Amino acid sequence: MTTVSTSRTPVFNPHARRVVLAHGGGGQLTDELLRDVIRPRLTNDLLDTLDDAALLPVQAGRLAFTTDSYVVQPLEFPGGDIGRLAVSGTVNDLAVCGADPAHLSLSLILEEGLDMEVLRRVLDSVQATAEEAGVTIVTGDTKVVARGQADGMYINTAGIGLVRPRRTLSTDRIQPGDVVILSGTVADHGLAVMLQREAQPWITSELASDVAPLGGMIGGLLDEVQGIVFMRDATRGGLAGVVSDMAEQSGQHLTIDEAKIPIRPETNYAAEMLGLDPLDVANEGKVVVVVRKHKAAAALRSLRAHRLGQRAEVIGAFGEDRDGLCELLTEVGGRRIIQKPYGEELPRIC
Repeated sequence: MTTVSTSRTPVFNPHARRVVLAHGGGGQLTDELLRDVIRPRLTNDLLDTLDDAALLPVQAGRLAFTTDSYVVQPLEFPGGDIGRLAVSGTVNDLAVCGADPAHLSLSLILEEGLDMEVLRRVLDSVQATAEEAGVTIVTGDTKVVARGQADGMYINTAGIGLVRPRRTLSTDRIQPGDVVILSGTVADHGLAVMLQREAQPWITSELASDVAPLGGMIGGLLDEVQGIVFMRDATRGGLAGVVSDMAEQSGQHLTIDEAKIPIRPETNYAAEMLGLDPLDVANEGKVVVVVRKHKAAAALRSLRAHRLGQRAEVIGAFGEDRDGLCELLTEVGGRRIIQKPYGEELPRIC
């Protein structure tokens, strides 16, 4: 007599320690990955419906919408991880446009063999950073690719926020006399990731990434201070990329005082050791603000009152010349033109 079993015993252990290709196949293992790993960490009323799209209430006004992808290596580094980076980066892109960040999407591309504990830690970090930023993850997607195709994990996020009324931030509004403020120390993120990736037994460092969501600090600044002209977070291309872009796009001459740029001693030492210019290195928790001269003191007070802006400094100002150049006044009294980096000196840092 032949007996046929109709039980549906999973081929794979649902409590597997690593991601397998079948976790992305849309079947039982996909359900188990969502049920046991992803949804418990990201649960909220909008996401829990599991519809193909999130249905969001919209107020009158303008919406800001942005998207970004994150491929940093390693996935975890001093001061953060790819999850905190994905939420912070998208929130910050909305905030510097004058929007209040509200909702994010989260798409995961997982590599076969990824340690489940790493995935759990990253998702916990996503949720913690979203709570810190005051945003909700409302929709998402998960795919699994074969070994060697994703370096463990890639993340794509998109975000929307409501633009504040009567707030137009643009380089077109920059005028001679406008002041440039930097919210804190430069180059911490890029160099922290670089040192972690290239770790050698003879290198020890307390350097940590500055990755953080800036929406609260920027929102407070916009609430308290009139005369904010333009903002940009200094990510890839670093401070040099932002200030050179501002000068070129406005057509105004911008002078930056090197002695005023805040930098940690350990960051400066790491940059010297690696032969890098700190102005070219990425940040993930700093904003460059252009403000009318008579409002600069108020803007500085507002930034310094927030824990993420305690080392904010006025670093430069726009002059009368209309040459579109950004000039650095060096600490030894010389002058040089700041140019946008030609390429990416530190790949895979965001």
